Amino acid sequence: MNETLRTIIVEDEELARHLMKSFLNDIEGIELIAECENGFEGVKMINELKPDLVFLDIQMPKITGFEMLELLEHKPQIIFATAYDQYALKAFEYNAVDYLLKPYSRDRLEEAVAKVIARIQKEGKESDVIEKLGEFPREEYLDRIVVKDRNKIHIAPIDAVRYIESMDDYVMIYTNEGRWMKQKTMKYFETSLNPNDFVRIHRSYIVKVNEIAEIQQYEKESYIVILHDKTKLKVSKTGYKNLKDVLNF
Repeated sequence: MNETLRTIIVEDEELARHLMKSFLNDIEGIELIAECENGFEGVKMINELKPDLVFLDIQMPKITGFEMLELLEHKPQIIFATAYDQYALKAFEYNAVDYLLKPYSRDRLEEAVAKVIARIQKEGKESDVIEKLGEFPREEYLDRIVVKDRNKIHIAPIDAVRYIESMDDYVMIYTNEGRWMKQKTMKYFETSLNPNDFVRIHRSYIVKVNEIAEIQQYEKESYIVILHDKTKLKVSKTGYKNLKDVLNF
């Protein structure tokens, strides 16, 4: 492969960025087009510049590397770089090309770049790492949801989420502060939210239990939930069973 890999570094530690840049300078075929010190900058630069490869730190202030990936429209190849080895399995499950455990050597970085070149030759430049995000089983329940709205990134704590509505390949997340759309499946949220706090009442709705003011029957075996703000949502037969299980009635 003689083509240059347009590359971006997303890393909050200046020393780590400097070291990576010095290593990359010695590798033929790498063109460093941007470096970002947090995930907010990373989202902006990756979507604008459309690199082939991103070196991504996982533990960063504001949003994590995994949360940053959820906001990308462009899908580059990803090499994770972090000081925490507990993220290694998760990184590979997300289909990252490789995983650099800090501190790493120049040779180890070259090996990772060689893997990128091999994958691009075999599969093309676009990565499926973002799709893998939705498939990976979570080890813990979500405590916040990160969403991108035009040029702004919002971090919504789970406590602020009222209910979630299905919108084909997207969901609409209704919070105390407003509503935002995110490209995720209902299945993802059903498995990622604490079942003690959220209940799937319909194929189109997941509702926070504490938001439910009452459950009304409007036809034989047909129900709706009414939230504290008077919002009315349909309940399916399975959803009614879920409500009975959660609310013990």
